[in-house]
Amino acid sequence: LFIDEAYHIYRVDNERDYGQETVEMLLQVMENDRQDLVVVMAGYKGHMDRFFSDVPGLSSRIAHHIDFPDYSVEELMDIARLMTEAQRYRLSPDAEKAFEEYLKLRREQPRFANGRSVRNALDRVRMHQAIRLYDAAERGRTLTKRDLVTIQDEDVRQSRVFEGGVYEHPEEGSAESESP
Repeated sequence: LFIDEAYHIYRVDNERDYGQETVEMLLQVMENDRQDLVVVMAGYKGHMDRFFSDVPGLSSRIAHHIDFPDYSVEELMDIARLMTEAQRYRLSPDAEKAFEEYLKLRREQPRFANGRSVRNALDRVRMHQAIRLYDAAERGRTLTKRDLVTIQDEDVRQSRVFEGGVYEHPEEGSAESESP
């Protein structure tokens, strides 16, 4: 059984939550079927630590706790290169530098999600590129194949991360919706 973001199961501060019953059932199944069941709980370390402290007995029933550190900026850049190449795009040298700077800033902000944040950022960068190219074509510029596949520095630098923050959508509270 794989439970992603397991800390959402139970919230101690919500008395109308059915999480306590869920946890009790889970603990019972883990105890009774321990020979036939493997339970993997995943989530951000701080949230998981609080979850385990809020649910007495749970931590001791989970035999192994493994912390996977965030990727380094270099590893995230490798991921970004793989993603852009897989979609037949390329980052110009200046765009690579800008994206590396973006990652350094973004990692320090709330809700950074490693590879998912890279993918989301590249989606936005490609949208900025498309708008830039559309505007260039509207002004009469003939676009080349190289123009169409090359992400430029200006496409990356339109992110609010360079302005000192990310946009949090009021309904979702998600920093991943960091649109300019």
